[in-house]
Amino acid sequence: MQKAKVRKVSITSNLKEEKRKQLCGLLGNVELTLLYKASVHGYQASAFHQQCDNQGPTILVAYNRSGYIFGGYTSVDYAQTGQHITDEDTFLFSFQGKIPVCIKINSGCNARYDDTGGPNFGKQLYFCYNNQPVVYNQVRDEYHCKGSIKMIADKAFSFNPATLYGNDTQLTECEVYKVEEHPHVFAEEKPWRNVLWTAKAELMEMIRNHKPLMKSVSRVRILMIGPVGAGKSSFFNSINSIFTGHVTTKAMSGSAGTSLTVQFRTYPVKDGREGKPLPFVLCDTMGLEEQSGAGLDIEDISSILQGHIPDCYKFNPMAPFQPDEQKASRPASLQEKIHCVVYVIDTTKISLMSDKLQEKLASIRRKVNSLGIAQIVLMTKVDEACPLVEENLQSLYVSSYIKSKVQEVSSRLGVPVSCVLPVKNYSQELELELNCDVLLLTALQQMLRFADDYFDDIRSVEDNSK
Repeated sequence: MQKAKVRKVSITSNLKEEKRKQLCGLLGNVELTLLYKASVHGYQASAFHQQCDNQGPTILVAYNRSGYIFGGYTSVDYAQTGQHITDEDTFLFSFQGKIPVCIKINSGCNARYDDTGGPNFGKQLYFCYNNQPVVYNQVRDEYHCKGSIKMIADKAFSFNPATLYGNDTQLTECEVYKVEEHPHVFAEEKPWRNVLWTAKAELMEMIRNHKPLMKSVSRVRILMIGPVGAGKSSFFNSINSIFTGHVTTKAMSGSAGTSLTVQFRTYPVKDGREGKPLPFVLCDTMGLEEQSGAGLDIEDISSILQGHIPDCYKFNPMAPFQPDEQKASRPASLQEKIHCVVYVIDTTKISLMSDKLQEKLASIRRKVNSLGIAQIVLMTKVDEACPLVEENLQSLYVSSYIKSKVQEVSSRLGVPVSCVLPVKNYSQELELELNCDVLLLTALQQMLRFADDYFDDIRSVEDNSK
């Protein structure tokens, strides 16, 4: 009877609507239902478990006296099993500025210990510790071995308490929300961007007949840049598939944790298997990674942009490319340089983009801007991000969720919304699909147009200097 009375308590969330939306953005198309509020149900572990056990995925949101809002997500039930829980989806978060910053669980570590105590993450960060309104960070674990105490150095989460919660351990509130997939996705009454879904043949013809504005350039060189697994190589394969007439996998692609592309590759595309080369080249690079000494080096990107790196050059993350003296003494021709840069971003991971990766992309953008090169953002995996789009790709531009993701990536990368193009690459399909082709070709057409804007600027500078 007591349990029923507790569950009937009317509780109001402390989470502001803007922050609720941002947390939902971290998790995909979900909604949050408040299960537990410590100031109402009590800070005791028993009260937490009474409200939160066997509820599926949950997100904990804590508030402290210094105004910090922070917490963690777990996709595995609380159930008081006494077991160590493995959960690769677990993460900690903290609102720093306007956006929540995520800290993913370290590889190979347990997400938490599912005991009768209060919620913990990695058996490292404890909330409502000892049934009190406090958060406790266990700085180190220790175990006894033959009479001596040894320290366990590895931790499930790497974070600075000063950054995560301002070193203020006193909580003013602790809430736990049930995370559920949204039962429906809001569709807007009118498309927020117009696409002619029957225009595949016309798009292909325009691309075939495209002539770069500069006569010295026979083919537009488009550089693909993005995190590991975002879909750079898959975009080339998809474009190649459309013009070949069936799905192809010429470039190596996949979902490995580290970049499958280890060389700088330039991929011309033919109009049919035996056809003539089309007026563009897609240039693929090693994926960007968060940590230094891994993934594509920013100095290498600078060399690629200026036309110094040859096809099939193998990247070395520990040592940037060094052109030989003869090549370094002469500038590359316009034909050899990059004319359009495309940032490839996984739609499902936009909200999980780390500060380090965002700063890397910002550094690259500053370099590209200084060279005046045209830039576009390609948002891949839109079908995985939104059930409405998964059901029907033509729903892409009436999906309010995809619209919000376009706006988010525009804000994070500092590019206009008009430069963000959502697409779906071919990944597991065996046959071509019209709607998919139209989105991909529309994106490619925009890249060629943006490159012409770059050529137009160069031509204007040359005319003014005469």
